[in-house]
Amino acid sequence: MKILLAIDDSKFADEAIRTLAAQARTRGIEVRVLHVIEEMHAYISAEMIPHLVPYVAGVEEERRKQAKVLVHQAAQKLRKAGFQVSEAVDAGDPKAKIIDQAAKWRADLIVVGSHGWKGLNRFLMGSVSETVARHAGCSVQVIRPRSAAKRSRGR
Repeated sequence: MKILLAIDDSKFADEAIRTLAAQARTRGIEVRVLHVIEEMHAYISAEMIPHLVPYVAGVEEERRKQAKVLVHQAAQKLRKAGFQVSEAVDAGDPKAKIIDQAAKWRADLIVVGSHGWKGLNRFLMGSVSETVARHAGCSVQVIRPRSAAKRSRGR
């Protein structure tokens, strides 16, 4: 079985890593840890903020280095739990890249954390987990924050 674990640098991704690592069966499961960097140049144009343009490449390189460290740390936790793990960092729209990476790698399952955004935040930021769940060509497991899960059970 192939599992694509999409992470960001948040407590929600940490919860997804913990949940996956706690799985009882690790034999025969390949996990690819993926982090997608939203590129700054998508938001910054030379016309809008010309004085920042020279710095964008350096900032992008630093973000890529940080992403590799983040992915490596997650991969190490999963290796320690007994999984066979590969690491990937990509750049672009996280929603599209997660779906594309899962299709190219032929993942059987995508695991993604949910920020649990509601209302205006969900409208403005969009929900990566919701979009992935709706459009992925394989099963998707959305790991919700524990506090959100407790609230929904209490209703």
